[in-house]
Amino acid sequence: MPERHRGLEGWPEIVRRQVRNLRRAAEEEHRLLAQLAYLGTAGLVLVLPAVAGAYLGRWLDSLMPGYSIQWTLSLILVGLAIGIVNVWLLFRGD
Repeated sequence: MPERHRGLEGWPEIVRRQVRNLRRAAEEEHRLLAQLAYLGTAGLVLVLPAVAGAYLGRWLDSLMPGYSIQWTLSLILVGLAIGIVNVWLLFRGD
């Protein structure tokens, strides 16, 4: 009878190894989701000031007589500069 159970001697180690692998995979999944959320936040921090600048500039241009895009272009560039500083501060904080 001991010979029949001989192949099962190493099963506790196999189970431990599989549990370790499953835990490692779960941790990596959480890290991946956290990184994706972090990059999404960085994207919003960059883009939202530029979009706000575009809307504000378009509104200011509509108040001027004739066709003008001076405020729109200026405020888009200001928004991008603010967004770049925001992303830099976000990454520097880590």
